[in-house]
Order: sequence, then structure tokens, then C-alpha cells
Amino acid sequence: MTSKLIDHAAPIQRAVVIHPDGRSESPRLAQERLDEATGLARALDLDIRAEEIVRMRKVAPATLFGSGKVEELAALIRAAEADVAVIDDQLSPVQQRNLEKAWEVKVVDRTGLILEIFGRRARTKEGRLQVELARLDYERSRLVRTWTHLERQRGGTGSTGGPGETQIELDRRLIADRIVKLKAELEEVRRTRGLHRTARKRVPFPTVALVGYTNAGKSTLFNRLTGSEVLAKDLLFATLDTTQRTIRLPQGRPAIISDTVGFVSDLPHELVESFRATLEEVGEADLILHVRDIASPDTEAQAADVEAVLKQIPTPEGRTRRVLEVWNKIDLLEPEARETVLGQAERLGEEGKVAAVSAWTGEGLEALREAIAGLIDDDPETEIMLDPAHGEALAWLYEHGRVTSRETDEEGRTCLAVRLHPAALGRFERLYPDLAG
Repeated sequence: MTSKLIDHAAPIQRAVVIHPDGRSESPRLAQERLDEATGLARALDLDIRAEEIVRMRKVAPATLFGSGKVEELAALIRAAEADVAVIDDQLSPVQQRNLEKAWEVKVVDRTGLILEIFGRRARTKEGRLQVELARLDYERSRLVRTWTHLERQRGGTGSTGGPGETQIELDRRLIADRIVKLKAELEEVRRTRGLHRTARKRVPFPTVALVGYTNAGKSTLFNRLTGSEVLAKDLLFATLDTTQRTIRLPQGRPAIISDTVGFVSDLPHELVESFRATLEEVGEADLILHVRDIASPDTEAQAADVEAVLKQIPTPEGRTRRVLEVWNKIDLLEPEARETVLGQAERLGEEGKVAAVSAWTGEGLEALREAIAGLIDDDPETEIMLDPAHGEALAWLYEHGRVTSRETDEEGRTCLAVRLHPAALGRFERLYPDLAG
């Protein structure tokens, strides 16, 4: 029913990428914004023939750009022999339709571009449902341009349309029905996810969520910390579906860590809403690792964009959100900049705010593990005495808690100081009632 924004069955399509400067409230440099938009387009295997920054003083409601600029860009598109014009901004349906008529090529705005990437990268059932919902919500307002046959009237004899129902009305109704069904399926996904969270709390392991701007190195860091092989490429939105693994922190305490979808400036509201189920995992985490590409000249603006999305994610009542910034890619810094960054990280690290690492080389990872353990290790400490025969109980404590000290007396008994979540302590007391207390 919906049309593809980019026709992947056709040969590689030639594209022109246009960034309207001055439209976004983001403090990021226009060239950085253009480079990112070009990266998004390349993620769809488009052949980029030209890039252009257009300075904007005012917006033309019908075409975004003034008539003179529309003609100038038409010449650029013709010279590039482009099939697609990518506009790094959100277009209204009318603007999109008018630009397509003026330029005689497919026009894709920033929202459509990101939706297309998400549609190609989703692998899990949940991811596909979320992307389809976001896409339908986007397409619903654009039926006016997507189909050429929409003005035709349908007769009243068919079972799918009432008397005089136009094709556009029918398609809108079909989309609305599909949206209702998708929301019901996603609600079931959220219910199942909630049950899984409840089950994890009974274990219970602390949870850590990786967030960050797309291509900040989250998946590479995730692989380093867990020994996994999650796709990690120099590619925007290489990770879309949430992946979870168990890691061992210093002194043996386990934690569950999640790699999540990358954030991006001006993230389409359709995606923020549709990925609410995934983002809830971030809100529920005991600790958030905000991974930053500290070598990027745009790192401060990217961090601000991530923080803006985090503010939209609710935190359970009574819980204070804990965030540790992970300054990644220090291996890419020039010596002088590296020294400055490491000095700042060391000062802020004493306050539990920052850890500097290179996920690629492994530098700083042990210190990061220590920092994670320190920030989530707020469980009460309990002293437990074990006889030599209690090896099973000793192994259980190492698996479910964090042993902070261990001494063996002259009789071979082991005295442990161990930090246990109250639920884990309760479970230990039920399993080994003669040893607790």
C-alpha cells in the first residue's frame, strides 16, 4: 500500500544532498550537518553527485526555498543527472510535492531518509513493527503526493469503499486501520518486555544502557565489554535493534548491559514515539553510559542532542538518573588535544562523571569497568561466614553479588564481606537458611 521512498530494486540512484542552513536550532556547524546528511544518504547506498549548503533567510511556504533558489537548485540537479534530491530538513507534504514537480526527481526529506534507513536495518519483530508504525504515521500526511491515482472516485459496489469514496479516503482508512493493529501488537511487546524486566529484577542484576549519537562507537565498546560480536561499522545507524548481554565487573559482580539505537539531531518525532518500548529500557537502567565521539569537532552539539532525547524518556518514580559520560575515540586525538581531554576526564572522573577510553584499542576499559562498578555498587554490605564444605554457597555469592573482602581463619572457615541487592540477599537466605545472618 505504501510506496518506497528509495527504489532499491533499481540501479544505484544518483543523489544531490541539500542542507538548508539556519532552519535548525541546533548549534552545530552547517558543514557538519551537511556531512551527516551525506552520511545518511550513503547509508542507503545512494551515489552522491553533489552537495550544497543553502543559506536561509526566510521560508517559502510552498517550496521551502525562494523561486530563484529553486531554479538554481534545479540546474544543479540536472547537471548532476540526479534521480533523488535529499533535503536535510523536514518538509511539509505540499513543499515535497511542489519540489518534485519543479525538479522532476524524487524528493526525500530528513525524516523520510531516517525512516528509510531504520526500515532497512530493523531485524527483530519489534524493530520492524516500530519502524512500520513510524513510517505509516509519516506517510499518512503525504498521500497527496505519494500516489498519482488518488483523485479517482471508487464506485459504491465494492466492499472496500462506500458510495463515492475517493481512493485517497480509502487509503487513509486502510492506513488508520493498520496503525491501530500495529499499536496493539506493540503494546503486547511492551507488556512482554515489562515481564522480562520484572524477571530480571528478581535475579537481580544491575542494568547498564549504552546511549549516544549515532556512530559514536557504542557497538565497538559493547563488544569490548562483553566479548560479543555485535555489528560495529563506521556507518550511521549500524545498530538498530537493542542487544543485551551479561558482563562481569571488577570483583566478579555481574551486570546486564544493553546496546541501543543511536540518537541523531532532529530525530523524527514519529520514531521517538514508535521506539518508546525500546527507549523504556534506557529509562529503567540503573546506569546510563553516554558514549561520545570525543574526537569529533561536533562532539558538544552531539552531546546536547542526546541529552535532549534523554529528557523525553521517563525515569521510574523515586529513582535518580545516573549518567556516566564515556569519552570514546581518544586514539584519534592529536597529542596536544589528547593531553587536554585526558586531563579533563581525570578531574571529572573523580566525581564519577567521565571516563576516557578507546573502544578500538582497549585503552581505559579497565578504569571504565571500575567506574561502572562504583556507580552501581550501592547495595548494602553483609558479612557471611562459610565452612569449607559450603563451596556451592560461596560460588553463588560470587555469581550474584560483589565480594569486597575475603579472609580465611585458622580453622579453614571463610569470612566474606559481600554486597548483595536486597532481593538477592533474600534469595540467599531462602536457599541457605543456616548460613544467613
